[in-house]
Amino acid sequence: MTAPEIPDYIARTELPDAVDADPAETLEWIESLEAVVRHGGRERGLYLLERLLKAAPLLGLSAQAPLTTPYWNTIPVERQPPYPGDQSLEERLSALVRWNALAMVVRANRYSADLGGHIASYASAADLFEVGFNHFYRAGDPVYFQPHSAPGVYARAFLEGRLGADQLEHYRRECEGRGLSSYPHPWLMPDFWQFPTGSMGLGPIQAIYQARFLRYLEHRGLADTGARHVWGVFGDGEMDEPESIGALALAARERLDNLTFVINCNLQRLDGPVRGNGQIVQELEALFRGAGWNVIKVLWGSDWDPLFARDKDRVLLKRLHETVDGEFQTYAASDGRFNRERFFDKYPELEALVAHLSDDEIDRLRRGGHDAVKIHAAYAAARAHRGRPTVILAKTKKGYGMGSWGQGKMTSHQQKKLDDEALLAFRDRFALPLSDEDAKGLKFYRPAEDSREMRYLRARRDALGGWLPARRREAPPLAVPALSEYARFALEAEGKEMSTTMAFVRMLGALLRAPELGPRIVPIVADEARTFGMANLFRQIGIYAWQGQLYEPEDAGSMLAYREDVKGQILEEGITEAGAMASWIAAATAYSVSATPMLPVYIYYSMFGFQRIGDLAWAAADQRARGFLVGATAGRTTLSGEGLQHQDGSSLLVAATIPNCRAYDPAFAYELAVIVDAGARQMLERQDDVFYYLTVMNENAAQPSMPAGVEDGILRGMYRYAVHAPPGVARGTVRLLGSGTILGEVIAAAEALAADWGVEAEVWSVTSYAELEREAREAARQALHHPEAGPVPSHVERCLAGDAPVVAASDYVRAWPQLIAPYVRAPFHALGTDGFGRSDTRAALRRFFEVDRAYVALAALKALADQGRLERRVLAEAIASYGIDPDKPNPAGV
Repeated sequence: MTAPEIPDYIARTELPDAVDADPAETLEWIESLEAVVRHGGRERGLYLLERLLKAAPLLGLSAQAPLTTPYWNTIPVERQPPYPGDQSLEERLSALVRWNALAMVVRANRYSADLGGHIASYASAADLFEVGFNHFYRAGDPVYFQPHSAPGVYARAFLEGRLGADQLEHYRRECEGRGLSSYPHPWLMPDFWQFPTGSMGLGPIQAIYQARFLRYLEHRGLADTGARHVWGVFGDGEMDEPESIGALALAARERLDNLTFVINCNLQRLDGPVRGNGQIVQELEALFRGAGWNVIKVLWGSDWDPLFARDKDRVLLKRLHETVDGEFQTYAASDGRFNRERFFDKYPELEALVAHLSDDEIDRLRRGGHDAVKIHAAYAAARAHRGRPTVILAKTKKGYGMGSWGQGKMTSHQQKKLDDEALLAFRDRFALPLSDEDAKGLKFYRPAEDSREMRYLRARRDALGGWLPARRREAPPLAVPALSEYARFALEAEGKEMSTTMAFVRMLGALLRAPELGPRIVPIVADEARTFGMANLFRQIGIYAWQGQLYEPEDAGSMLAYREDVKGQILEEGITEAGAMASWIAAATAYSVSATPMLPVYIYYSMFGFQRIGDLAWAAADQRARGFLVGATAGRTTLSGEGLQHQDGSSLLVAATIPNCRAYDPAFAYELAVIVDAGARQMLERQDDVFYYLTVMNENAAQPSMPAGVEDGILRGMYRYAVHAPPGVARGTVRLLGSGTILGEVIAAAEALAADWGVEAEVWSVTSYAELEREAREAARQALHHPEAGPVPSHVERCLAGDAPVVAASDYVRAWPQLIAPYVRAPFHALGTDGFGRSDTRAALRRFFEVDRAYVALAALKALADQGRLERRVLAEAIASYGIDPDKPNPAGV
């Protein structure tokens, strides 16, 4: 564009309400800028613009740089690097991948309409993937794949010989053990997929924190990650998810130039256009530029370049700016004649611009996301950019190449079946070497091993270091110190008062000093490390900050001063549970992603854990994360004054639903120590794909020393802690189960039952109802499948054999202890904190929720009365004795 053209273009497209008081002066300024760029280069021009914008406020001017650029490619033709590959071979390979992906999905739905699958997303993104696979995605680069494009990744792996036709034949048929998962699932395909992205929105935030964690490993000298690059290929509709955009500022703030997002802007969500009345490309450009990212737009293919060059009046650009995405979708679904009449013929100048093109040539005008040359230029620029992360906004057509059967249709996302005519048309569109019979039969096609295509395919991946995606299962094991070396204070507490939160932090501090394990521990907090008693770690190991500490903290003279360091070990994420969890996942999977075993420990308010980031917890489970999640200030009645939104009554129940999460609610410091030790050894020495959720309390209590022989029971989920017998003959026997902080109330109730009511009370400490239920469920399953072998009782069945009534009290909802109820033959009564939380003292809250010692004792007496072992008048005496209001409102009511 020459200088005389620019003022008119701006007036028509960028400044419709502006009045130019002196057009001649305006032209002089623009001509000067053009001269600077012509003689000094783009960088000089940008520098002058930035200086002017910074100077404007000093002159009292409110200036704001535009956050969008014209609706054309960011990289002009003259700055495109030469394409390094064999385009003809790559186009043939891409066509084969497209066909095998389509054939896989359609074959699955011929087998059963129940299976589903997606064709259109990969059809739009195929060229974005192929350029990446052939030239940029290095083995070892973390790549987060657009989930609905999984069939294309499988189809490419089939060409590479890494997957067989039998596996493609069993796409989405996994129960036989040889099928392919619907989306990227490391749990289901542990040697193939690295990252689960099927829950849209979680891929972008994880990619950002993965890029940051690679820098963390490098800065701390734990792994050489400087050459690795994180790629994320996502959909434009996916960017509506809050997790997709919630961490964009962090990526820019930390200057993560090892990160590139590729947004497949096919302009369609699942049901229709992303922004039917707007332009999602421009919206995303403003969003990313505003967040500090480098933005590269790839909107138009090479066949548009001559049109832009001949468009001296910029009518084409004007037409593009005024066209909303709903129209672009219609154009994608229509032929060249329709596009000529509805798009180009709106203005005479535009009509003349394409007069030399036939309708077929107009139909073949490609969007930038389908042009390998344009894509390569964008990828190369992104890879070379320094100082900021990059996003590539690539415009594509959903269902590209599927013609009238799927391209740009509102129903494209649901397209899973194609008739014979459509299959033959697809075959012809991409010049596939298939007979009519093979095409109609959806035959998978792989060229001969010694063909040019296959030699080229292997050579490109060899040049990039190997196959991708590929997942590592193991890393060198890490030794865990002897339990007595870091937790003797908990094992031999001798009645010292402490909270389990403080006990955990003390163990953590000792483990951090272990020569081998210590540097591999990654303490993570969303905020409030001081609340959890972790301030002493600030000075001991520091807080990670890529630029170090650029200020003197207010508390510099304190022993617990806030210290940031480029080699800092703590990840203090600020108030972002999702971000902290994404950091934890990156650390918890470093053994696989970076061959560097780490032990992440994320400590947070328990209420703000699984309820808030449950989907990320499942993503962690899917990618076989290993580490500790610690729900501090746990329970509904221990965090007394904070009230409803801070009090947790259900996180343990939610954690119990995740198959490879081990959820524990220890009451004593020694229980916590045994669990931490066993968990660390399971994850770091045996390298089992599990992670642990531990609840710890902020309530101080006298901590007993560990009795002999209880370790096995602690890990299995329960052990008998004490028996309280009355002075004379017992009027009955009950078993009281307590966990977490409520165990103290259970012990007090047992003492009262023995002393005041003549009842023998066994006290059982339950560290995990989830583990008890898991083992009991498996025992029942074995008995079902092998009835001839006879039943083998589970741990809970052995512990609670007989008909002595069981009363289980918890600081969590009743459903938590009721997990084991089906496996207990005796009468079972659960007490829990169902309902909304509220603020008050601990004692008042426990009475309100009916889980204090009085209610435990009353429940035990009633259970004996129901068995006929106590007179029912005893219940009225107990109610009066304990001051219980029998007409109080139900705490679980609404």
